[in-house]
Amino acid sequence: MEIVNGFEDSSVQKAVRLLNDGDIVAFPTETVYGLGADALNSYAVAKIFEAKSRPRLDPLIVHIGQADWVFRYAEHVPSRAMKLIDAFWPGPLTLILQKQAIIPDIVTAGLPTVGIRMPSHAVALKLINALQKPIAAPSANPFGYVSPTKVSHVARMLKGKIPMILDGGDSVFGIESTIVSFRERGIYIHRHGAISEEDLSKCVEIVHEANTASGCRSPGELPYHYAPMKPLKIVHSVDEVKTTNSSFLAFRKLEKLPISRYVKVLSATGDLKEAAANFFSSLIELDREDVDIIYAERVPEIGIGKAIMERLKKASKRGVK
Repeated sequence: MEIVNGFEDSSVQKAVRLLNDGDIVAFPTETVYGLGADALNSYAVAKIFEAKSRPRLDPLIVHIGQADWVFRYAEHVPSRAMKLIDAFWPGPLTLILQKQAIIPDIVTAGLPTVGIRMPSHAVALKLINALQKPIAAPSANPFGYVSPTKVSHVARMLKGKIPMILDGGDSVFGIESTIVSFRERGIYIHRHGAISEEDLSKCVEIVHEANTASGCRSPGELPYHYAPMKPLKIVHSVDEVKTTNSSFLAFRKLEKLPISRYVKVLSATGDLKEAAANFFSSLIELDREDVDIIYAERVPEIGIGKAIMERLKKASKRGVK
């Protein structure tokens, strides 16, 4: 595995050659690190599923380099989608749209829809535009595990499985993109992420109807996801910690320390954006071999706090022994 400076033209060109040859490359985005392949090459995309041990029923997000590329890969772009594109692209918002036939079924898990976003990270945009094709990319980690926000995370998690990582520094948001689809009355949020529901509601109406469709309609919708190897339990306070052989993930500076062996504070001042940026990295650090369980303090479910809690709830579904 080669780790190269993603801001250098020579590194990007080397990554483009790998992608054009049907290989996979890890690269930075503003949310988390992605594991990318040419989205129009079914055989290349299959390597993503193999490297991650990801089930084929879990669709991938297609990353584009220019906003107007959306018309190449979506059959229809509603006016509400254009409103969101104008407001939030480039950035951490994925739109689920009816796909063009050019998008292979392996990318969309056989669904007639595709998730499309335009990332804002300079290295990601440079790579996609140099390739001049869309890149299909989930997070660059083993399936179901905590998402990587540092190049060191990717190198450790996917050692021996990928040829190259473009190093673009630590992820700014630290939480994956928000994913939305379009309903008759408004937009439906499939996954809370770096763009908050409150921000979206300033542009369009949000609907909260139950998602009754069977199967996985969007990335991140499987029952558990974003989970450390150790069991995780969500708590309200340090008083709920039952064993010293544990880690504790605190939202803000604690007035009373838990009995846990390891403690990480997401934001000393309780800033939700700072907490989100530190979330996955802190969880990876607390997922230590010598603890039995991770306790995680609840965060306020407002703004990006909804995205943090959504991930904590899914992580906790692996169960506590």
